[in-house]
Formats: sequence, C-alpha cells, structure tokens
Amino acid sequence: MAYIGSKGSVMVADKRRIAYFGEKEHREILEESLYSGQLKTDEDFNHKAKQLNVSYKITEDANKIKNLENAIVGEVSTRSTTETKRKRIYSTTNDYRLIELLDSDIIYSESGEKGIIIFGNKITKSLASKYINQMMKPNVSLRFIGDIFLKVFENVSSQTPSIGKKYDVLIQQPKFNSKEAKIHLDNIIEIDVKLLGKFRDELKTNLSQSNEKIQLTSKIIYEGDIGKVTNIENNMLQVTLNDDVQAFDPDWKLLAKPKDNVLMIITDEKTARIGDEVVIEDETLCLKRNKGNLDCNIILSKV
Repeated sequence: MAYIGSKGSVMVADKRRIAYFGEKEHREILEESLYSGQLKTDEDFNHKAKQLNVSYKITEDANKIKNLENAIVGEVSTRSTTETKRKRIYSTTNDYRLIELLDSDIIYSESGEKGIIIFGNKITKSLASKYINQMMKPNVSLRFIGDIFLKVFENVSSQTPSIGKKYDVLIQQPKFNSKEAKIHLDNIIEIDVKLLGKFRDELKTNLSQSNEKIQLTSKIIYEGDIGKVTNIENNMLQVTLNDDVQAFDPDWKLLAKPKDNVLMIITDEKTARIGDEVVIEDETLCLKRNKGNLDCNIILSKV
C-alpha cells in the first residue's frame, strides 16, 4: 500500500508469504477461496487446505518494500516453473511508476504524480479501500498516513489470512518537483531492471552449474575398479585410471580424464607392486591384492 503526494511517499507492506504444494487444480481452488474472502482466519485456511490435500508453508519474514535512492520500491510476484511475474511500484515525492515484468522484461508501465496505490488480491483491495476511505484525513503528515496504513493492515489481517500481522513502514520525502521526480524514477528504474536482468543471468548460470554438479555427484564411485599402479616412489603411487574413470578436485574441476595418471599415497604398512589393481571396496580406496589403504585428495567418478 503506497501514498504519493507533494510532501513525499509512504509505503507499508506485510511480511507474510505463502507457498503451496500439491496438485495444481487443488492449489488453485484453495487460492481462489482465500483471495475471494471465503476464508476468514488461519484456522479456516488450514481446514480448507486439509480438505483439498494441499500442503503449504507460511513465513513472516518477506521484505516486500525497500528504500532505493530517495525512492521506495514495492513488489509482489508470482512464480511458476518457467517464469516469474513481478508487479512493482516505484514512488517518491510527486511521482510514482507502476511496472509489470515478465522475468526481467517490462511488459506494462503506468505513471502518476499523486494517489494511493493498493497491491493485493480481491479481498485485500476491497477491505483496504473501505478502511482507507473511513480513516484518511486531508492535510496530515506522512507519519500520520503511515499510522493509518498500519491500522488498515491490522483490520484487513483480522479478516483474511492472506495478510500477515507483521509489517514494514518506509517513508521518503526528498524535495523533488514533478519534473525532477520523473527523471529520478526513470533513472532508478532503468538501473534496477538492468540489475534484475544481471541477477537472473547469474542465477541461471549458477543453477546450470549446480545441475551439472548434481549430475556429476550421481556418478561418484563408491564401489568398483579405479585403475592400475604404473609407477612407485616410496609411499607415492602413480595410478593410471581405467577407461571409464575420471578425477575431479573438491570444486568439481576436471583433473584427470580416463587413462590419465593420478597420484595416490599408501597410508599403512602394506606394499605396492607395478600392475597392482586399485579399487574401491566398502567405500574404501585400496589395493585389491593386499587391501593396502590409499589416499588421494580427489573425487573419482564414472564417465
């Protein structure tokens, strides 16, 4: 919920976030029951979720608004397996901007200089509008408006579990005229959306790397043949890997391909011979002939 005027801007948001788990059709029924106002309390919500066999997780620590360079930014978002939709408001003295993003692309934009903006579902918008009309007074301070918004949230949260009972309040009051405010928000939005795009690109890269690591992890050898001893110097052995074995460092950087050589160390009193087979038995790296224990600071996996 945001107020934008000639004195500055105020934004208030609750900290509740609800995640749903279950069949899509049942999740949609539960969400519609919640957002239409049929469910009045957390108990109503929990009962309906059990009826539909939908699990959920409620958290009360979401940061839905933030200060950003003499402005306030608020966001609500919905995520699917393939895309993220965001609705944002950027506000400052004498100007605000509503934008909608699909992933990091702006698909809608609306602007204004003054007003009260309410984000939310059908029931929260309806209730909040009613209480604002009852409580709002002309020519009051920004702090007083923040207090009114808090009372509105408290009243709304007592009638729908879609709103939590913890809130953030932010106020910005830079001395901008309308032209200055517009230029300022234009610059902020351009930078902020670019950062979002960069963040999403980095996230995709990290996810790709994580998926690759997960795939590699599934190929770790816990039992099986590794290679053969091809050189010996005191307790250090040169081992040539089999044609289906590769070696990585702890950060999953490839160190040795099949048929490459790796260094291993005998850690007990057993002795090695050229041609000894190196194996992993009972998750222990050893010589097959005499069970001599070996050590190497590498990860051994199938190709």
